[in-house]
Order: sequence, then C-alpha cells, then structure tokens
Amino acid sequence: MKIQHFTFNPFQENTYIVYNEEKEAMIIDPGCYSEKEESILNEFIVSNILKVKLLVNTHLHIDHCFGNAFVERTYHVKAFANREDEFLLKDMAGQAKIFRIPLRHAASSLENYIHENDKFALGSEIFEAFQIPGHSPGSVVLYNAKSGCVFVGDVLFQGSIGRSDLQKGNYQSLIEGIREKLLTLPDETVVYCGHGPTTTIGHEKANNPFI
Repeated sequence: MKIQHFTFNPFQENTYIVYNEEKEAMIIDPGCYSEKEESILNEFIVSNILKVKLLVNTHLHIDHCFGNAFVERTYHVKAFANREDEFLLKDMAGQAKIFRIPLRHAASSLENYIHENDKFALGSEIFEAFQIPGHSPGSVVLYNAKSGCVFVGDVLFQGSIGRSDLQKGNYQSLIEGIREKLLTLPDETVVYCGHGPTTTIGHEKANNPFI
C-alpha cells in the first residue's frame, strides 16, 4: 500500500490518496479548493494510472470536503461520510460565509453513510471505521491493521487534539473516543492527521498533554 499526501486550501488541510499495486485508489478528505489544487490532485492520479474506487470523508467540515464535487464528477464516485455530519454538507454555503471564502462548486448530496465498524476494501487492504464524535458529531477514523496506520481527520494531532468548540462539538466525547478507540491501538500505529505532521499512537500516549 502506498500513501500520497497533499496539503490544500487556506486551512492547510491534509488530503490523502491511498493506492495499491493494482492501481486501485481511495481518496480521503479531498480538500482541493482552487483549480490549481484540483489539477495537482488529478495530475498525480493520471500520471500514476490510478483507478479511483472510493471517496471517504472523515468528517464534513468545509476544509475537508472542498474537493468532493470535483472528485465525484471527475472519477464517478460518491462520497462516504457519517450521517451525523450531513447537516454540515447541507450548509456548505453557511460554512463558507463564516470564513468569507466563496464556494467554487455546489455541495453534493450525501448518498453513502459510514457506520461504526464498517469496512472499506482496497484490494487486500481493509480499513475499519470507528466513530469518534467530539470535533464534529460525525467524525470517523479509518484503521488499517495490516498496514499499521490510521487516518484520523481532525480527531487527533501531533501533540494536540481537534477543536470541540465548533457546532455540535463535545470535548468529553472526543477525549473518551480517543482514549477508548485510538490509544488502544498498537503503539507503532502511524497516525495520519487532517492537519500537520504524521505521528504515532505511542508518541501521543507518551507526549500529548491533552490525553
């Protein structure tokens, strides 16, 4: 399994493309906002002859789904996300207005819902979804036991945690979810965050002052 990372949009959000030897790919949190960023994403996919099979959002804050409409239209896939965050997608215009950022594309409707313990297959690579609300009510993480990694969106960062003061956030739920569902993973598990650098579960257990 290979992982390509991009940092997109004014919020410096991390977008990931995960792909295998068969060239099957999953896009996680497409934050591409500008036409240039869309081109960067597409050029990587085209140059590597990737077949986009899955589009998954860890949550639906605007910086993590700017690129949903572009990805859905270009690669003929529909996004997966948790139903509890659907209200955010329906209010993309409102989110954009708060940050004074014009929307380039109308928000898509959500047709595919992620539930606790759902599994996404990319060849032999299996990603299991865990719900960890608190940053947003529908935040999920994607854990791959075989490859020893987890994509956490804005639940956990190197040395920090996601904000819980946003709409329908909950600090206690966030902390409980991190402790019960992330810190119980093997220490060597690589953590791919929605912003900032990659870390490991062991490093955060030893050094993160919030948990």
